[in-house]
Amino acid sequence: MTSDGRDSNHDLWPSLESDAIAPTAGYLHRIAQIAGKYALFQPFTANFINVMLVPNARGFASSTTWVGDVAFETRFDLLDGIAQLVANTGTVAIPLALGSVAAFYAAFRAAAASLGIPALRTECETEIADAKAFAADTERRPYDAGAARAIWAAYASAARALERWQANYTGPHARPGIMWGGFDLYAPRYCGKFLTPPSDKPAFMRNGMCEEEVVVGFFLGDRTTPAGMYAYVVPAPDGMASADFGVRGAMWIAQAGLVTLPWATLRMTADPEATIVTFADAIYAIAVTKAGWAPMRADRPDGWHAGRNFVSPQ
Repeated sequence: MTSDGRDSNHDLWPSLESDAIAPTAGYLHRIAQIAGKYALFQPFTANFINVMLVPNARGFASSTTWVGDVAFETRFDLLDGIAQLVANTGTVAIPLALGSVAAFYAAFRAAAASLGIPALRTECETEIADAKAFAADTERRPYDAGAARAIWAAYASAARALERWQANYTGPHARPGIMWGGFDLYAPRYCGKFLTPPSDKPAFMRNGMCEEEVVVGFFLGDRTTPAGMYAYVVPAPDGMASADFGVRGAMWIAQAGLVTLPWATLRMTADPEATIVTFADAIYAIAVTKAGWAPMRADRPDGWHAGRNFVSPQ
């Protein structure tokens, strides 16, 4: 049991204390990029929507990638502690365990080669301070199964809430996914207005700054920044400091250009999933009221459920 009475084996809103989570999260961040970078073989998609890792019932996975006649994806099972390369040419499992990024990368390359999958085009750890090439990262890194389970639960629960939020939006948007560069969960909405991105930013950032957008997401945090939800509007409208963010504990961090909602605050609410939806709705309302977005459908209809409405033929 956790200190607040939750079942630690089945807690979908776990504690994410950085000292317990950060080492395993840092290791997963690096090796997830190995799988994520294969998406760069695919046709370019605006805002890098096609490179996201998808949270699933046991961890997260890459989207299906084609290289020649080989179709494959990588699945990170954080509950059983394995990574799987799954292809039309076979399946290979790699344990997730104490070790180095270099050792995992060597095992991954061997598995990929056995399935007919070519080597990566780029091997640098992206958006990580003091980044190294995968093969050069020989530091021994911890892998804690309990921390991995908590990471899965946090991603899965936040993604479930954000899918609920995105479901009623009739404008362009994307399902929640993990951007492997920053290892954050990302759910964007667009209004169809294009921007000229700033020329002083790296290419990957310019790609993500070419449209007006509302983003709500989740980050695991690190030793300096606590885990929590984040949100922003691009371009940021005036008056963010005094805006209504929908829930207690949410705050505007001017230097980062983000609204944040700490995970520790969120998980203590009566219904964390509903709290995320309320928070996200409030951020979207700011785009409508302060940034001039045309409001899209705002209701959450129950929808058509086949199991309830389908009439079997006689």
